[in-house]
Amino acid sequence: MRTVSAVVGALAVASVGLAPNASAADAQSQQWYLGPMQTEQMWKVSTGEGVKVAVIDSGVNANTPSLKGQVLADEVPKSVAYRPTDDYSGHGTSMAELIAGTGAEGGLQGLAPGAKIVPYRVQLADLESGVEREKTPLAWQALRAAADSDAKIINMSLGGLSSEEDMAAINYAASKGKLLVAAVGNDGIPDAPARYPYVIGVAAVDSTYTVSKFSEKSSHGFADLAAPGQELPAWCDETFRSYCENKGTSQATALVSAAAALIWSAHPDWTVNQVTRALIDTASRSWPKDKPSKYAGYGFIRPRLVLDNPNYDAGAPDVDPLAKVNGGDVLAKAGERDANNADNAGNSSSAPSASASAPSQAPEKGSTGGTSAAGSSAEPADDNNTLWIALGAAAAVIVIGGAGAAVVRARRAR
Repeated sequence: MRTVSAVVGALAVASVGLAPNASAADAQSQQWYLGPMQTEQMWKVSTGEGVKVAVIDSGVNANTPSLKGQVLADEVPKSVAYRPTDDYSGHGTSMAELIAGTGAEGGLQGLAPGAKIVPYRVQLADLESGVEREKTPLAWQALRAAADSDAKIINMSLGGLSSEEDMAAINYAASKGKLLVAAVGNDGIPDAPARYPYVIGVAAVDSTYTVSKFSEKSSHGFADLAAPGQELPAWCDETFRSYCENKGTSQATALVSAAAALIWSAHPDWTVNQVTRALIDTASRSWPKDKPSKYAGYGFIRPRLVLDNPNYDAGAPDVDPLAKVNGGDVLAKAGERDANNADNAGNSSSAPSASASAPSQAPEKGSTGGTSAAGSSAEPADDNNTLWIALGAAAAVIVIGGAGAAVVRARRAR
């Protein structure tokens, strides 16, 4: 598994160490979820057009066949725009292709091929020390810059963002109405920023719809949603010569970001609260919605159910569906801040609101119990080790993987 510097943490991806594919043309055949998720049907309604996804990672190579014309490097703010299209590990490019790749020349087919990628190259362990590291921004700096951009979604297929600056940047981006999506971590170890309020934590499943053994399974359970993250192709390294079979909650995170892009493109007037609620309410699960699993959260993403229904009701735009575990509605706090700022106009001694510029008063999601998409508290769910995923005409069973007979309980035992 790739590791990141002490400042940033670990990329949530791991190579299984298999030999590279003989040809990039084989890549799409390994994207086993494209058929079951009925992508062709979804793309008749939405391809993600008009939605920009900020990818905070190792950089994004804009010249791979699948990403030509898909990367908006010129939109990276100058303050953090050091060589954003120079991917020094291949990781960021793989995530970008999973989100918005066109599949050209047999490359990775993105789930939201109409979306655009804004690349943010940040300091990770793969980056050599010296001048390169000094000039490359930290993750929290890129996150703040993305928060001030018109990107709707911020994809963070990485971990280790545990400093006060990191937490403050998360709160700031959330207050700007961004959808923050992050990997829960590999090797069973929970990671930040997925464990923070206002961040959608993503778990991984394999092609048998089993929650991956490496996907975080701590007693706290920071997963909000699950998506494909195993037995998938990704660029082997920074040479971009071939794809390797890889696994990680990184890939699952990218696919949740892509699913959100599909939904937001179809409903451009929706707020982040409505997009989040739609993802939660349509996720497939075998347990009640108000008793989410600590391993798979609210279940497996099914954006097709939103796109198939032109009259889909995503609920109140100004109510956070995860307000209970988030410690309050960040958009409401931002509104209060704006009102206070207006009242104090001209007062040079006023300071930014804690909700936007300082670490959250609840540094990790919630405290006890679970929440429904409406935000009500819940008791622990009954033991259950399967997740029913109705993807198309047939239903598939997702098994909560791990050593022995793993169980599903309320995810918010914090």
